[in-house]
Amino acid sequence: MVAATDVWPNDSGFDTNYEEHEPVELAVTGTIPEFAAGVLYRTGPLGYKANTDDGKVWAAKHWFDGFSCVHRFQIDFPDANSPAKVQYRSRRTVDEYLELVRATGKVDGITFAAKRDPCESFFKKIMGMFQPSRVTKNVGVTLSLNMPGGTPAQVSEKPAVNGHTSGVQTLHAKTDSAQMKRIDPETLEPLGMAYQAELHPDLRGEFSAAHGKSDPETGDFFNFNCKLGPKGVYRVFQTSASTGTTKILATFEDKAAYIHSLFLTENYVILCIWNSHVKWAGLSVLYHKNVLDAIGPFDPKSKATWYVVDRRHGKGLVAKYKSDPFFCFHSVNAWEEPSSTDPKKTDIITELSMFENTDVMHRFYYDNLLSSGGGLEYAGKKRLSCLPMQTQFRLSSIEDASPSSALPAELLFKADKMISVELPTINPRYLTQRHRYTYGCADRLKSSFMDGIIKFDNVTQTSILWETQGHTPGEPIFIADPDGKAEDDGVLLTVVLDGYVERSYLLVLNAKDLSEMGRAEMAGPMALGFHGAYKGSARRYDGDI
Repeated sequence: MVAATDVWPNDSGFDTNYEEHEPVELAVTGTIPEFAAGVLYRTGPLGYKANTDDGKVWAAKHWFDGFSCVHRFQIDFPDANSPAKVQYRSRRTVDEYLELVRATGKVDGITFAAKRDPCESFFKKIMGMFQPSRVTKNVGVTLSLNMPGGTPAQVSEKPAVNGHTSGVQTLHAKTDSAQMKRIDPETLEPLGMAYQAELHPDLRGEFSAAHGKSDPETGDFFNFNCKLGPKGVYRVFQTSASTGTTKILATFEDKAAYIHSLFLTENYVILCIWNSHVKWAGLSVLYHKNVLDAIGPFDPKSKATWYVVDRRHGKGLVAKYKSDPFFCFHSVNAWEEPSSTDPKKTDIITELSMFENTDVMHRFYYDNLLSSGGGLEYAGKKRLSCLPMQTQFRLSSIEDASPSSALPAELLFKADKMISVELPTINPRYLTQRHRYTYGCADRLKSSFMDGIIKFDNVTQTSILWETQGHTPGEPIFIADPDGKAEDDGVLLTVVLDGYVERSYLLVLNAKDLSEMGRAEMAGPMALGFHGAYKGSARRYDGDI
């Protein structure tokens, strides 16, 4: 195996200050289809170092703790016969957070993985648990466009900007907590914080999923809220797109855990509490002041628990299942189908990008990601446990299940790591329906980070790949062809870093065969980030995936 640092330079995608506060036009080559017209947003950290007032340099240690930024690509066609015009702008959304870091040389509040001062006494750490801290606002993992309950009249701290392109009236950045950040959809300026408790007073918990789910027909928004304690109190809720009101669908208790996403079918919300449990009844979060150290060691004997909540008929929690332990960041999709044992009953099929344990969270320290790191702790064979596996489970015969006793969740398949994806996406027309193709980023140990784009076929359990040596792609976003008949009729939008010239480009791939159709070249390196959201000029679907 060739050393990662020899073949895949990526440092400029992590250690960069490149941003464009005003729109700049990008040079377009090749072809971008007209149905891709719209706006693409991207999230992620833009750099992780700051010069402090006392002349030192503060640096975040973990990728999830870099300085949050939002990127905006506007794709237009001036007239019917003209080629695509692409404009780009970006902005860090952590003004107050950066001021705090520069003034004090530290962060005060809960982060994902920032370590407390090792010289701090045990007594001071304990007392610090009960002292109020300044709320940090480094929120920028996923984005919601026009989120229910977040209309301009309800949440904007200044008048809405006129003429928001593609109908984006509100933009919210989210993370794995009950906090959200309001962002101007055009200028990308931060507008202040929002909280789930503003949606419903019972949503007082600390944890939530960065990836909520939206009903593809109604636009209603679904998520959970978890209150830490001796038993975590989970509340699964729904916010109506038509009225903006929120209702609690179910409340139940289980171990509090770090859960990044959940599942949605036509009639149910499925929350899997996988094996990332928080220690010490939640006090570990306050003690360590970060999420990663608060999570206990992975327990291979502790089952994952699947909770099924009715979202149509007010029945609340209706079923519970158990499976072998695992960890996951991203659910892919879920759907209902006639039971394999009795066609009159209903099975739920779930697909996810699964990990065998929680090692992957530790892999994302900057020292392990930078190609210049040298002697990377998570390079080569040691990183095998950090690779995802495309996986499907069956939750059988919902009608026979109950919330009081758990049935076994059936493992349908677990694909080879070399053909599986992370940062997965699908054709959004197939949300809550059986789908065949999943798209995402490849990680085949060729670099210290992602090394390609994969199209995974969950029927044949095979994949095809796009890759260019030294080019690091981000999460792909599927744009469906409105005239298409097949599931894979459409294009993928992804932003790729050319590590050799230290510049990025917006890449357009044919979703059928992953062949390049066109690209828009940027003037600098876009920071390697997390997730995106797209709103087309004639978009049929708008929400979280």
